[in-house]
Amino acid sequence: MSNILNNMLKKFKNHRDYSKTGMILIHNGIVRETTREGKRVNGLRVKVNWQKVKEIIKKNKKRKGIIEIYVDIIEDKYLKVGDDIMYILVAGDIRDNVIPVLQDVLDEVKTKATTKEQDFF
Repeated sequence: MSNILNNMLKKFKNHRDYSKTGMILIHNGIVRETTREGKRVNGLRVKVNWQKVKEIIKKNKKRKGIIEIYVDIIEDKYLKVGDDIMYILVAGDIRDNVIPVLQDVLDEVKTKATTKEQDFF
């Protein structure tokens, strides 16, 4: 397990509302060897609008049953196939509340707060 992910879990387990938690979902994005269209990827670099990430987290933490959301993205570093790119942790009461929030946070971060420059073969 990566240090980033391990630190996220440790931090959350010390959260004042940890005892109210019934589910922690984690997304670990990884550099894939091909694009969705099948083009071979050598690597990539990600840029992050952290203000937008904070807004996405703040908005989604207000949703029913959500206790905490953490996002960490490897920025301004050349990442090769197999490298970790992004971690998202969503903690909440029950799966009916947590699962859709993870999906929404992931979609919003990818479409509204990050850009990537891919290097192709």
